[in-house]
Amino acid sequence: MSKFVRWAAACAASLAVAGCRTGAVDPSTADAPAAAAAPVVAAPAPATLPVPWWKNAVFYEVFLRSFADSTTGPLANDGIGDFQGLIERLDYLNDGDPATTTDLGVTGLWLMPINPSPSYHGYDVTDYYGINPQYGTRADFERLLAECHRRGIRVIVDLVLNHSSSRHPAFQAALRGDAAHRDWYLFVPPDRVPDVEGPWDQVVWHEARGLHYYGIFWSGMPDLNYRNPAVTAEAYRIAAFWLTEMRVDGFRLDAIRHLIEDGDVMSDTPETIAWLQGFRKHVRSVDQDALVVGEVWTTTDTVSQYLHADALDLAFEFDLGSAFLDAVRTGDGTKLAYALDEATAAYPDARYATILTNHDQNRVASELGEVPARLALAATLLLTAPGVPFIYYGEEIGQVGAKPDEMIRNPMPWTPGPNGGFTQAAQPWEPLQDGHERRNVATLDADPDSLLHHYRRLVRLRQAEPALSRGSYRRVDTGRDDVIAWQREFEGRRLVVVANLSGREIRDFALPSDAPVTTVDLITGQAVVSTGRLSLAAYTAVVLADGG
Repeated sequence: MSKFVRWAAACAASLAVAGCRTGAVDPSTADAPAAAAAPVVAAPAPATLPVPWWKNAVFYEVFLRSFADSTTGPLANDGIGDFQGLIERLDYLNDGDPATTTDLGVTGLWLMPINPSPSYHGYDVTDYYGINPQYGTRADFERLLAECHRRGIRVIVDLVLNHSSSRHPAFQAALRGDAAHRDWYLFVPPDRVPDVEGPWDQVVWHEARGLHYYGIFWSGMPDLNYRNPAVTAEAYRIAAFWLTEMRVDGFRLDAIRHLIEDGDVMSDTPETIAWLQGFRKHVRSVDQDALVVGEVWTTTDTVSQYLHADALDLAFEFDLGSAFLDAVRTGDGTKLAYALDEATAAYPDARYATILTNHDQNRVASELGEVPARLALAATLLLTAPGVPFIYYGEEIGQVGAKPDEMIRNPMPWTPGPNGGFTQAAQPWEPLQDGHERRNVATLDADPDSLLHHYRRLVRLRQAEPALSRGSYRRVDTGRDDVIAWQREFEGRRLVVVANLSGREIRDFALPSDAPVTTVDLITGQAVVSTGRLSLAAYTAVVLADGG
């Protein structure tokens, strides 16, 4: 064991003896007596087991409508992003050449809904086998998949199973009195409507043509009835169609914790987890390499139950995402230390997806302020932590946006020119955010010190260092709130991440006396440690390797 590793292990072990200011203490119970405990360590999967492709992936979430309007073809310059527009911009995500550094380097792509829908967002589907004509044709989508696969990008699509659109033919048939389709949804007679509200005090029972039906989100999204075997069979057929005929690489399952209700319990029922176990087995039987990642938007202790039950391959870790932002916003790593330790202990083999924010949350730059160093620090935390990271489009250029939803899903600015280079139409489907003239791909690409280049370096580092994507995790005691550190290790390769969460420089941060004389920051390639001491600029993190 090297001197540097002995230091990291000793620091982590000291948590069990004396604790530290960035200790694994639940902030909600900070005043309660705390028992000493050994640091939580997540062990990597045995090397003899096959490694799923997604374990090494960095994903990029795209809202197709807002990513890029095509410049050629029948949908060119209509103000709406489409498949051809994404194809034209694929080299920005990954050009297929590992030797280049001008692309982002992502290896996974999550497409928000691409099915026909009456809504701009697409989460109320009218045809689960169809393609939204505003985005192109089936041939266009197949061409996109081929171009992605040629570049080494796997593609997963949003699959909205909890509910359909109220305009779906099955729901319309149910309203007309079709008995078979009536049982595809949850109807009750007018005199038996439950007197209950939803989890966020919303109306969940809705009226149409004298009938009352259940829809947890709103009247335009009636929930499907998965106690009906015919509905389950249809969901299985839909999944098989997209895997075998369309050749996608997996699914992101929307709002999946609400799938099967039990009286007034509308989330996380045992029946929901059991159904997902069967669905995942079905997906595996069709394509053994397909990914099933679920949106289970709740606390870590509940989300992790889905993974222990093998109901999903991954689930999004919203608590950890909030903790990343909290650490940078407050300059205090206490909550982040707790969230990392909790996730490490809760999930098998780090089977969770990490985010900063997504399409349902205020954008990172609006949460943290338009301070490039803070945004870069948040990115470093995300891309060096355990889990499988997902980047929301525009995050890498500091795109801003705060609720309502349309304002966090604005068009991507590519240039400082008219409409940000998103479209040559007179008007895009939604206006671009203010400030896109300085906050766009072309402008940041020309600055080697920009946030965009920082993301590129981080993605490449994660893919070059298996310790970051597959390694064990151990938090390291720093002795202070404003500096957080952790160790990642895989097959003898050990890295330590040290982050200054504060807005002031930290000078001569004391590393142990037996640390290496010179250690290189793997993000920048610069030597940052000398004579056992480290200086960190405000909002800066480094990734250190034993021996440099």
